[in-house]
Amino acid sequence: MKLLVIFLYFIYLFQHVRSNEIISDGFIKTEGVHFMLNESPFYANGFNAYWLMQIGSDPSQRDKVSSTLQNAATHGLTVGRTWAFSDAGSSPLQYSPGYYNENMFQGLDFAIYEAGKNRIKLILSLVNNYNDFGGKKQYVDWANGQGQSLSSEDDFFTNSVVKDYFKNHIKTVLTRTNSISGVAYKDDPTIMAWELMNEPRCNSDQSGNTMQAWISEMASYIKSIDSNHLVEAGLEGFYGYSDAQKLQFNPNFQVGTDFITNNQISQIDFATVHSYPEQWLTGQDDEAQLNFLTNWLSVHIQDAQSILNKPIIFAEFGKTSKGPGYTPEKRDTLFNTVYSSIYGSASGGGAAAGGMFWQLMAEGMDSYRDGYEIIFSECPSVTDIIVQQSNRLNKIRKMYARLKNIEKWNRARERYNHRN
Repeated sequence: MKLLVIFLYFIYLFQHVRSNEIISDGFIKTEGVHFMLNESPFYANGFNAYWLMQIGSDPSQRDKVSSTLQNAATHGLTVGRTWAFSDAGSSPLQYSPGYYNENMFQGLDFAIYEAGKNRIKLILSLVNNYNDFGGKKQYVDWANGQGQSLSSEDDFFTNSVVKDYFKNHIKTVLTRTNSISGVAYKDDPTIMAWELMNEPRCNSDQSGNTMQAWISEMASYIKSIDSNHLVEAGLEGFYGYSDAQKLQFNPNFQVGTDFITNNQISQIDFATVHSYPEQWLTGQDDEAQLNFLTNWLSVHIQDAQSILNKPIIFAEFGKTSKGPGYTPEKRDTLFNTVYSSIYGSASGGGAAAGGMFWQLMAEGMDSYRDGYEIIFSECPSVTDIIVQQSNRLNKIRKMYARLKNIEKWNRARERYNHRN
């Protein structure tokens, strides 16, 4: 009888853990260098699709959002990164400070809802460093229009009026109630994390102090509104003066950020790195660019592991088909290089938690092509590489889930034996 009870308890426990794996509707958390979902490590083999809100705002085009997210899930992808901003311009989310385009917001609602249906988590970026979609320059222009006398885009990081504008945008997005699901964004587990800015740069202060203060202030503000979600800064990974020896790993320039100190801020939950050696090392050959990429990946994984003790995601990487001497084989080599570094770390329990290529698109989006686009039906070789990485990371996740299952079984057996 005793063995029968234990056996039945084990069956219940197995089914409970299995159902948690399948539903996967919890919030992503961090535990040391790992992301955790339902008490098991979570790996972000993912993609960028900045256009989801914009396309989703047009009901006649929404099938492209749906098909992209469905295809992503079919190919084992688990996380997408997209914009939760579009400031002024022809298709704004935010017309002017505090005034929003409900139609565009409904496009974001739809993207989040469809991602949830396909069990894909989203990282939502809140403002752009660049002028595309408004960016920090638009905020500065708005402030100047209200009597401020600002001469630099970098005043975005220090001017109190501009910072209040941005905080209002943060609050508006986080407290938005999805018009389809009825769930507030801050309560929606489909959202994995908030990204402060896409590729923040402050060239006017190379010391990094301005960026450090801004990241700390804005990350703390998000946490004061939303305790459910993770926060990351949106960094590209450039090193600063906190460790001068690491400057050698930068591509011969700095942007006023510091990978180490910026990510040591307690409200920043994980580190991000972007990787574009063909843009950063123009004039150097493929071998030199690939060697740089290999070192760039390795040193950041090591620092996330040993210094930050936080997970790291390679949040943007890719190779443009518009570059000189491009071949699909060269793109495959780059993807394999990134994925192998991530898998090598993850398989040993390390800090590398995933990579997100730029960018995933649906068919019929020719105006969005930038040379980096991945359309699965057009790119068979790199698609196979992406699927292989999905499968490899999923095997690691399942292995840890089984280990957790065994631990629970052993604890349950000990409790039963103790009571009897």
